Amino acid sequence: MSTAPSPTTDEAPAPAPAPGRRAPLRPLVLRLHFYAGLLVAPFLLVAAVSGLLYAGSFQAEKYVYAHELTAPESQRRLPVSAQVAAAREAHPEGTVTAVRPAPGPGTTTRVMLSGVPGVDPGHTLAVFVDPGTGQVRGSLEQYGSTGALPLRTWIDELHRDLHLGDTGRLYSELAASWLWVVTGGGLVLWFSRRRALRRVRGTRGRRRTLGLHGTVGVWTAVGFLFLSATGLTWSTYAGANIDDLRTSLGQATPALSAAVPGGEHAGHGAAGGTGGGTGSGTGLDRALAAARAKGLGDPVEIVPPADAHSAYVVRQVQRSWPEKQDAVAVDPATGEVTGELRFADYPVLAKLTRWGIDLHTGVLFGLANQIALALLALALVLLVVWGYRMWWQRGRGSAFGRPLPRGSWAQVPPHLLVPALAVIAATGYLVPLLGIPLAAFIAVDVVLGEIAYRRGRRAPGNAAASAASGETGAK
Repeated sequence: MSTAPSPTTDEAPAPAPAPGRRAPLRPLVLRLHFYAGLLVAPFLLVAAVSGLLYAGSFQAEKYVYAHELTAPESQRRLPVSAQVAAAREAHPEGTVTAVRPAPGPGTTTRVMLSGVPGVDPGHTLAVFVDPGTGQVRGSLEQYGSTGALPLRTWIDELHRDLHLGDTGRLYSELAASWLWVVTGGGLVLWFSRRRALRRVRGTRGRRRTLGLHGTVGVWTAVGFLFLSATGLTWSTYAGANIDDLRTSLGQATPALSAAVPGGEHAGHGAAGGTGGGTGSGTGLDRALAAARAKGLGDPVEIVPPADAHSAYVVRQVQRSWPEKQDAVAVDPATGEVTGELRFADYPVLAKLTRWGIDLHTGVLFGLANQIALALLALALVLLVVWGYRMWWQRGRGSAFGRPLPRGSWAQVPPHLLVPALAVIAATGYLVPLLGIPLAAFIAVDVVLGEIAYRRGRRAPGNAAASAASGETGAK
């Protein structure tokens, strides 16, 4: 929903809504929706197109990297330590930072290495090992907790920051910050219109474009509101504010302590085998066995001890429904579980955040989730295109895309305007990339309005003088 209906086109003059408490707000919402959609639509379009690509990247990844991700099914399975040793023999560089044992028949084990020359410092090198034979089937650069391989990583970074780093992330945060505003404004405008003006069938021109724009926008509004809210949870500025708010409410995501009671365990079989890491080969097997005894089923990830004072951490990494996010810490010297963290014990907001992010990224419900995201992205592309088309159709002659009239705020009664301004200020503070552009827009709009007002005051005098002059000449 990137633009708004105009009362000065082939659609109108639309009958004014019935008098009521909300009627004065409609012109203000109309103006905000129009300009917000017009200015933010390019960012939304980029986010939608890259999001559409990302929704399809999960399935594409399975085909592109089928050789690395799969292995011949076998009844035999080597110990994790032997699989890691095979990976280290092929790739002795770097440090083992995590191991993901093959989650099922026909799949491979991933051994993740950090500090590998030529690999992005924020990424790891994933070495894929056949769990039945120990054969290394390949290695690929990997990113993130979902194990994104190069194709999905490239698309993910395009969607997140346009491959421009931290500066580029501002584009996606701007899109997420304004998507809910444009969506909410569009809903208000659509439902405040008379039912007869909402239909698409039998209409043409701008009325038809508006009908398509509004109908698709209404049917997809809940999805857009969800994408906006979840996208903000891990954005740069709004995300930090949301994290602070959750922490202040005691709803932060809990962390499992990897500290080993009693301190040093060096010299107790904890060092060695992985070639640069602190976890030993046999320690990996013991840690996995201890986690299995605590009920942690596949898929899991084993993180070796960071130093001589730390334990192994074994955590479930299933993000699809039902989620498996339990974790345990295992003393490398004794094989005893020293700590547990169950997803069932997470605070409510921490669970909702986890579910929201996984639903946003398309992993919570697998293929169905990815199809739904693709449809939402496609709908947003269409809405942006239809929005700009309506902007074009608003023009008359040389007045291409005429702006909506100013002064809408003056029609809002103080008892509605003051609370609305308070809510806008608070929201703008919490979501800076909504608040700052909105403040800039208001400032520019006020200046342009003042200029137009001053020119308007001069125009009648000039016109009167010209008329008088003409009248004198006629005499």
